[in-house]
Formats: sequence, structure tokens, C-alpha cells
Amino acid sequence: METIIFSIVLLGIAFAGIAIKIVVKKNGRFSGTCSSNNPLVQNEEGTCGICGAKPEEKCNS
Repeated sequence: METIIFSIVLLGIAFAGIAIKIVVKKNGRFSGTCSSNNPLVQNEEGTCGICGAKPEEKCNS
């Protein structure tokens, strides 16, 4: 029982931390979340398959 309560408390702290980060960040956007940084979603040209940005560029969406 203690393990379940401990797990719920840790999840609550994690969700609270994420919520605080969203509130504090400008426009509620996380930095570095563009798919161009992920090699699994890049197309053949090496650009983001979602917004078209190159890895060294900012996300275009």
C-alpha cells in the first residue's frame, strides 16, 4: 500500500512540475520539441517531416 501511495505522490509531483513549466514558459511552448531534432521523423532531405525545418533551424509551426 505504501508503494502505491508513494507512486501516486511522485506522479503528482511530476505533473505539477510540467504544469508549472507550461505556465512559466512564454506562450506555453516547450523549447526543442520540433521533430527536426528527431532522426526517426526526418524525411530523405533531412528536414522535419511535419514543419519542414532543418535540424539547425527553429521549428516553423
